[in-house]
Amino acid sequence: MGTEQLPPYSPSAVSPDRAAERDTTDRVVIRWLSQRAVALWTLVTGRPASLYATAVLRIGYGLLYLAFLLREFPHRNEIWGPGSPWTPELAQQLFEQSGWNSILTLSGSRTYFEFCYAAAVVTSVLFMLGWRTRVMSALFAVMVVSFHARSIFMTDGGDNLILLMVLYLVLTACGRRWSLDARRTRRAIARAGTTSPPRKSFWLRQLNDARGTLTTAVHNCALFVIAAQVCLLYGAAGLYKVQGASWGGGTALHYVLNLDLFQPWPALSHLVDQYPTVIAVASYVTVLLQVAFPFVLFGRLKYPVLAMLLGMHIGIAVLMGLPLFSGAMIVADAAFLPDRFYLFLAGSARRTAARAGLRRHSAPEGPDSLSVPPQLRGGLSTAGQQITSAGGRPAPADKDKLVPDPR
Repeated sequence: MGTEQLPPYSPSAVSPDRAAERDTTDRVVIRWLSQRAVALWTLVTGRPASLYATAVLRIGYGLLYLAFLLREFPHRNEIWGPGSPWTPELAQQLFEQSGWNSILTLSGSRTYFEFCYAAAVVTSVLFMLGWRTRVMSALFAVMVVSFHARSIFMTDGGDNLILLMVLYLVLTACGRRWSLDARRTRRAIARAGTTSPPRKSFWLRQLNDARGTLTTAVHNCALFVIAAQVCLLYGAAGLYKVQGASWGGGTALHYVLNLDLFQPWPALSHLVDQYPTVIAVASYVTVLLQVAFPFVLFGRLKYPVLAMLLGMHIGIAVLMGLPLFSGAMIVADAAFLPDRFYLFLAGSARRTAARAGLRRHSAPEGPDSLSVPPQLRGGLSTAGQQITSAGGRPAPADKDKLVPDPR
């Protein structure tokens, strides 16, 4: 009995039923994975997401940086110009270590600096308005990087987030909504609606489709990076606060309110500091909001969280005198609001203006009229030809692909 050996296992010894079951399971898994891959590809390349949110980012950061440049206009020479204590030589030494660069160090002339400053102001205005957004977004990023790198230690750090966001916005289609480019595109389509568009060759249509797919994919990926950057910022800040005894004890804001460097209105800071219970609750809520922020983005709980974060940033701007930082965070939080929220705001503003007699009432620009005049909603191909479904009726067109990229 002890010397007997079991027969060696071989795949052929598996029963036919077991083999068929395993083969069916493999096919189900492969089918599920292929469906998920197709869904992911459609999500990334199907249509550009959150076009109104990216437009808000463009308008918000353009306006913020314009206000920043105008606020520092009397001190521009001491911060970035030839009269700055952070000399171009010191800036060049830092560039060698950090890899940054700045067009402001190309010349030490005061005239050249004034020209660059005026160019930065004009670029901020044009970027905010959405004029030739593809070019202006790149120029605006160059200006922000140049001014940030020229005197990195001379500002309050509120422009750090703006620097990151404008680099990401270069990759987005932030000029397709609420911009001069979008207005020009609507007018061009309206004029072309009365004439027969020229026929395009097959290869030209394929090239346009590939360009649209690539633009959409880059836009959606950049939007994901923006969301990930904000989540990382909040999560890291919250986890860092958890490690501190003052935040755990609810006394951190008491010390913040008594810092002379961050007291634009000392009387107001001292008034708030007289309520220790409110200070403790605000300290705990701040940590809770920042830690929980990445985990509430996929439900309706994000709306009250965003509202409380809005109040927190307004408090930072008023009590600590950091309006640029607070404004940059508020604009970044706006990326998490859906397009239907902005459409609702635009429709409400339009109806209010119509009731006040400021403008004529017009149809809201919503998902069914994305920059497409009414006479063109019947279905147009990218070549401008009407397409029909199997039943002979006009098939709905992909309006994001119909409208050329105004950027």
